This record gives sequence, C-alpha cells and structure tokens, in this order.
Amino acid sequence: MAFFAIVTFMNKSSCHAISFCVMNSNEIDLIWKQNKICEKREAVIMKQTILIMRGKRILNYLIAAVWLANGLFCKVLNFVPRHQQIVARILGIDHALLFTKLIGVLEIAMAVWIISGFKSRLNAMVQVIVIGTMNSIEFVLAPDLLLWGRINALFAFLFILLIYYNEFHFKHELAQHH
Repeated sequence: MAFFAIVTFMNKSSCHAISFCVMNSNEIDLIWKQNKICEKREAVIMKQTILIMRGKRILNYLIAAVWLANGLFCKVLNFVPRHQQIVARILGIDHALLFTKLIGVLEIAMAVWIISGFKSRLNAMVQVIVIGTMNSIEFVLAPDLLLWGRINALFAFLFILLIYYNEFHFKHELAQHH
C-alpha cells in the first residue's frame, strides 16, 4: 500500500531537507527512525556545545579574576607592597609608585578585555606575551621579591597553558561540534 508522505532526508550536516514522495509504510517507518536518530544526535551535540561554552566562560572569568586581583588589589590599592618593590627594582625607585599603579590599571583593562570576548585570540596572545615577558624579567632581576622565588616561573607557565587551552582548545572543540 502506498502513501503520499512528507519526508525529511538526512545528510551529514543537518536533518532539514524536506521532500514529497510516494512511499509504502515500511519506508515511512525507516525514515521516521532515521529522523529520530538524527534528532537525538543533534540534541547530544547541542548539550556538548553548551558544556564546552560554559567551561570556556568559567575559565574566562577565572583568568580575568587573576588579572583583576593582581591589578586592583596588589598594584592599584597596594595591598601587596612587594609588587611596587619589584617595579622599583626593575624600572627604578623614582617613579615606582606611578608605574606600579599604571601596570595595575593595565591589568584591570586586561580583565575587562577578557570578559568582553573582543578579539579573544589576540587577547590570549597578548596575555601569553605579557606573562612570559614580565615573569622572565622578574626571574632574572627580582627573584628574591617573588612570592615563590624562581618557582614563580612554573606557575606563570601553567597560567600560560591555561590561557592557551581556554582560547585555542575550546575553540577547536566547538568547531568540531558544528
């Protein structure tokens, strides 16, 4: 027995092409089952995408919090005078307070840039360069003033890896799900 049916055909990228044709009931059942499988697959991909996006957003906030805490509390508000001592050692004592506060404001701006998501790849690259440069200089010129001495370089490297993972690995995962 033949039926006039509206059939949704599947392809690799979506399940949205619609066609009209004459089919028997077994063919309609087969198409119905295939469509349900496609809908389930799309739902799983959607859930995975949401989890990846949520993870990336959480990491963005954590990374921004590091920049904000170091900029605002450690430098601008001078809750950690060691930061000003490091700046004085590297740039000179005469303008250490001014430079420390300027660096703090720039770190706060970095936190805002991270949260904004504007040009996030460029932002990640700038973070890596700034952290690498800043910690290399401190490693050589002021290791005695660092919280963990030269081991600070390890924490800087781990932070760089986190930034890289957050920007480039999550984006790669999202691209694979679309």
